[in-house]
Amino acid sequence: MIRVLVAEDQAAVRAGLVLILRSAPDIEVVGEAADGEQAVALARRLRPDLVLMDVQMPRLDGVSATRQVVDEQLADVLVLTTFDLDEYVFGALRAGAAGFLLKNTEARDLLEAVRTVARGEGLISPTVTRRLIAEFAAKPVRGPEADPAVLEALTRREREVLCCLGEGLSNAEIATRLKMAEATVKTHVSRLLAKLGLRSRVQAAVLAQELGV
Repeated sequence: MIRVLVAEDQAAVRAGLVLILRSAPDIEVVGEAADGEQAVALARRLRPDLVLMDVQMPRLDGVSATRQVVDEQLADVLVLTTFDLDEYVFGALRAGAAGFLLKNTEARDLLEAVRTVARGEGLISPTVTRRLIAEFAAKPVRGPEADPAVLEALTRREREVLCCLGEGLSNAEIATRLKMAEATVKTHVSRLLAKLGLRSRVQAAVLAQELGV
């Protein structure tokens, strides 16, 4: 079972999300939060596999809540957003969100997105994800710029995998392109994240874009 915590301040939207999630036999909704502070508190207490997190919430916004959940390794975070990509989304990815989902996503796609993140693959909806990565990379960098020297710690194969992540490819797509087993791809992704000190494959994708890998 995939244990999910739903964090959304609009009661009607939250109820709809919970209804959809509970329709799947392999997904269990373990808690509901109406604001960011409650989301973090429930994540600490319930230790879900995944938090479905709205970015704009009262008391503590979704970006700050995501950062706390990820920093404390409480769960993976799947961010809910509107189609208009804004600084909230970029901030959430910087904070370590595993991926993002549009609020108008069809029910079956919502369920598949949850399963995708639960498998350790954070790139949801490839077309939109690639657009997000491109827009994120095109924006002025806040804080220290990415240093190309960080790539020196990677093997040639890990750099190739990083390049594929930068294009928004899934593990299966990377395996096909690089002619390797999907399990091997997962191993390379885990290793390069550790070497680069990154929290998620989406952060790796953004880094690849920033460095022009």
